[in-house]
Amino acid sequence: MSQSEIVMAGWRVWVHAARPRTLWAGVTPVIVGASLAWRDGVFHFGAVLAALFGAVAIQIGTNFANDYYDWKHGADTHERLGPLRVTQAGLVTPAQMRWAMWGVFGFAILDGAFLVWRAGWPILAVGLLSVAAGVLYTGGPFPLGYHGLGDVFVFFFFGVVGVCGTYYVEALRLNLTVLLLSVPIGLLATAILVVNNLRDIDTDREAGKMTLAVRLGRRGTQWEFAILLLAIALAPAVLVAMRLCGPGALIASAAMLTAIPLLRTVFRDAGGPALNRALADTARLQLVYGCLLAIGLQL
Repeated sequence: MSQSEIVMAGWRVWVHAARPRTLWAGVTPVIVGASLAWRDGVFHFGAVLAALFGAVAIQIGTNFANDYYDWKHGADTHERLGPLRVTQAGLVTPAQMRWAMWGVFGFAILDGAFLVWRAGWPILAVGLLSVAAGVLYTGGPFPLGYHGLGDVFVFFFFGVVGVCGTYYVEALRLNLTVLLLSVPIGLLATAILVVNNLRDIDTDREAGKMTLAVRLGRRGTQWEFAILLLAIALAPAVLVAMRLCGPGALIASAAMLTAIPLLRTVFRDAGGPALNRALADTARLQLVYGCLLAIGLQL
């Protein structure tokens, strides 16, 4: 979306800032966690709904924080190849973005109150840690994303925490199957970030934002993406071989056939617009993979 396509005031600016095309990274872990709970006979609709609202709110809050803090650190400039950042473009003031960030995080905390009442202090600790990490990803004295820790952050919170947290608020317990099934979901979320950071590698380097992509270089980042996709494709077979889930889970690997064009785009590194499409396609891949995995778990 170009600046001319955005209304200067109103809800479209905020929808754009929320980055809706990438929100599947927060939705997919909830789908998988809920499917596991359904399979195990512990599904709880209210807990799943609250987990879904909380996950999306934390992701939007993190996106708002990135918009604000990347502007503050000078990482967002007119040379950036990614979608328009509304603070840098002057469509909202820094104060407005900061208030919006805390407002969305505040909603996530209120939403989480029900989950804390249901599941106790572990969810309180996870919720507060998630909000803190959302801010510290690009803010604070040691921004995680600026020191090459973004990939670890995304894998943990959009994989392990998302899947395991959703299951825990329903079952009030965890098991090895839930933990291991969170791994491919976290790897897919990480793959989304890898495409994002590959696209921004030059401008991030100039701004001193030392993402893992900047540290690995363009070719190293491309291979990181390929290795992630290979691990994701093989994960269901490994879990079936360990007898932690039935062979129905193998249907999730079929989604990885759509990753072949993504690999071509990433390795050709065709520029900002192509990588922007690859970013959205990787987010959709995560959703399709997660839905197929959720269905396969019931077979």
